[in-house]
Amino acid sequence: MRVAFLVAPEGVEQVELTEPWKAVSDAGHEPLLVSTKPGKIQAFDHLDKAETFPVDEVVGETSADSFGGLVLPGGVANPDFLRMDEKAVAFVKDFFDGGRPVAAICHAPWTLVEADVVRGRTLTSWPSLQTDIRNAGGTWVDEQVKVCDSGPNKLVTSRRPDDLKAFCEAFLDVLTG
Repeated sequence: MRVAFLVAPEGVEQVELTEPWKAVSDAGHEPLLVSTKPGKIQAFDHLDKAETFPVDEVVGETSADSFGGLVLPGGVANPDFLRMDEKAVAFVKDFFDGGRPVAAICHAPWTLVEADVVRGRTLTSWPSLQTDIRNAGGTWVDEQVKVCDSGPNKLVTSRRPDDLKAFCEAFLDVLTG
């Protein structure tokens, strides 16, 4: 199964990209890096530049229909850039409209708020997003991982890099379930 990893050209928290990527790949699925621009993306380790990664597909030139699931890694800047890109927001919304599983960690739910897909959903995130999630009609919980199926798709969320093991396990269960 093809799994999209949507990230901005810079600002993604590297470990929140690489750990789920490895889990998806190790489970026999095909992870693909999708971004708003072709070329390479610049990952970060907190506020320091880390590695670069090649973009496989560009938002606006690909479709959610060609993927079985979506992973939204965090980093503070990454989801902030994504939520300002109409095509990226529409790409995310298409996964919800199509009933495909979505996983978002740390600050990534900012993009979900912008796509207006958290209303009536229960999710977790980095604690500073809880007001944004509540204002968008969602219920915020402080849990290592939260799987919400009270909508058109299954939504897996986690709070921080320390939650990555549980996040990856829950998403793989949802993806193959």
